[in-house]
Amino acid sequence: METISQSPTEPKFVQNPYAFYERARELGRIVRWQEYGLPCALSYAAVNAILRDRRFGREPLPENRPLPPEHLAPFYAIDDHSMLELEPPRHTRLRGLVLRAFTSRRIAAMAPEIAALSHQLIDALPAGGADLLPAFAQRLPVIVIARMLGVPEERSDDLLRWSNAMVAMYQARRDARVEAAAVAAAQEFSAFLRGYVEERRSRPADDLITHLIAAEEAGEHLSTDELIATCILLLNAGHEATVHTLGNAIKALARHKPRAAALAPERIEATVEEALRFDPPLHLFMRHVYEDVEVMGHGFRRGDRVACLLAAANRDPSAYDAPARFNPARPCKPHLSFGAGVHFCLGAPLARLELQTALPILFDRLPGLTIAGRPRYADLYHFHGLEALPARWD
Repeated sequence: METISQSPTEPKFVQNPYAFYERARELGRIVRWQEYGLPCALSYAAVNAILRDRRFGREPLPENRPLPPEHLAPFYAIDDHSMLELEPPRHTRLRGLVLRAFTSRRIAAMAPEIAALSHQLIDALPAGGADLLPAFAQRLPVIVIARMLGVPEERSDDLLRWSNAMVAMYQARRDARVEAAAVAAAQEFSAFLRGYVEERRSRPADDLITHLIAAEEAGEHLSTDELIATCILLLNAGHEATVHTLGNAIKALARHKPRAAALAPERIEATVEEALRFDPPLHLFMRHVYEDVEVMGHGFRRGDRVACLLAAANRDPSAYDAPARFNPARPCKPHLSFGAGVHFCLGAPLARLELQTALPILFDRLPGLTIAGRPRYADLYHFHGLEALPARWD
């Protein structure tokens, strides 16, 4: 296996990781990333195969599971109940119960509310131009999830702060300061949600927390700790990814001509899928190896780890024509931005609905929208999102 070196926090890489993916792909479909000390799957076929193969999973083997340092115990106390980090049978139980509350019908019913919120956020913009990242891309998904959960949207700034702090634990820039902020956020977020869970047990309402409490299968229910971890996962994973995708999609569409056709009702679904493929919010997703297995000519041993480079797979020229081009007219083909297999993103239907609803409204309400200056990506890897999105409009 070939080895390639690239710091994930180097400024040039942060602004354009795709150049590195292209260099790495020339070495093979699976290469060793020196800075991570891990094999990394780059091709669409390799990433798709690993994500769908039950011989790979998110949960470490018992013999390889490290005890978390004492100072990080509050953070991992939530992680231990998160379905994202679990495998069957516990993952199956949790996901099944959550899907009984987080239904496609309940998500679809949010469309008018997402549209109204989009208009409300645009109404609040100053004339002529603004940074659309904090004013629109960050506000929309956090308010939507707050309303779904049934917590006051006035607390959305806290939800945003807690989410950003906790998600930073999965970023390459993680250090002692990031860890301390994540632990504090985990404790505050958990205490905040615990109060609402207990209140909803005695006073049910028409919100997601109440429906999660009521979810039942063969006599099984979610425990309070599982409820809290699920609510945090829905916010952190869903919100963080949607913010980045909204920002990245606005940037791509602002530079695309002709734009009207891409945003037309009959094309918007395909446009959103192309935006997700072209510049996805999550670039690296880890898997543990559960038994000896060969993928694309590379032998993995039980206990190994492998990184799946989702964004590299989405730009694999063997899977897509002219993959480095943003092309909303591209015939729809599955991408890997939401993962695949048993861990396919639970929040994908909500993220798609938010994008399909908000993007046409934004560009219709802000005619002549263009990017002001050069948008810069933030130092967030394994995620990929903008730190600012200055825009102008007529």
